Amino acid sequence: MRGVGLRSAVGVVLAAAVVSGCRAQAVDRDGGRPPVQVTRTAAPSQPAPDRTGGADDKAGEPSARPSARPARVLWSRGDDGRDVREIQARLRQVAWLFEGPTGTYDATTEEAVKGFQGKRGLPRTGSMDTVTWQRLLGMTREPGRWELYLMGGQEADAPDARCMTGRVLCISKESRTLRWMIDGRTLTTVPVRFGSEYTPTREGVFEVYWKSRHHVSTLYDSPMPYAMFFSGGQAVHYSADFAARGYAGASHGCVNVRDEAAISDLFGQVRNGDKVVVHW
Repeated sequence: MRGVGLRSAVGVVLAAAVVSGCRAQAVDRDGGRPPVQVTRTAAPSQPAPDRTGGADDKAGEPSARPSARPARVLWSRGDDGRDVREIQARLRQVAWLFEGPTGTYDATTEEAVKGFQGKRGLPRTGSMDTVTWQRLLGMTREPGRWELYLMGGQEADAPDARCMTGRVLCISKESRTLRWMIDGRTLTTVPVRFGSEYTPTREGVFEVYWKSRHHVSTLYDSPMPYAMFFSGGQAVHYSADFAARGYAGASHGCVNVRDEAAISDLFGQVRNGDKVVVHW
């Protein structure tokens, strides 16, 4: 990469006793948290997006003028890593990206950068150069772990060691994926979504203690189809909200699946007593 890195129960309970509830909740562009202190530069609170896409500059601030000498490119298409996640998270704050960070500087990211640059009178290169980066820093705040790692999907990472024996729902918070594994062999992989920062999905080793194909939350009176409960009221289940809005929302602690056909098939294979591993 060009440029320097920024910073680098189990509990078996009776079905009748379960109080469940994982209704999807909206997450605003600030990730549902108070602003985080910016260590590198003071930043204003997030501006509201204007009608032409992207957030407006601060009132009265003149548009930047491109310098005579081209600015040094820090990141561009093809780069990946934590720094690219931060770029994507900050672009999301100002409404130039809507899906969560993937860590890969792809065509979508390039187009978002072009839009951000053009709105501010900068050359529409699509690459993140020093001038564009400083402008983006000045309009956004430091993204937290939620914004960097829990709002977007990516390829499944290597399975946790605890997933390598037996029948396991192996769930990675880092890659936002669920692997259905038997004796170390992956049979199915699906994208998943978790609870928000304030209603987190529990981590650890659990087991499926109850399955409910047509479940409805007793807390929120909302559907939780193909629910497979593993910890209190937390379950793996299909989420129509996830299917419709992607990573722009979150559950109240459940593991949401947006592929209904896939979880329907998975529901038929998983048995009570199968292991569930939720890990980073």
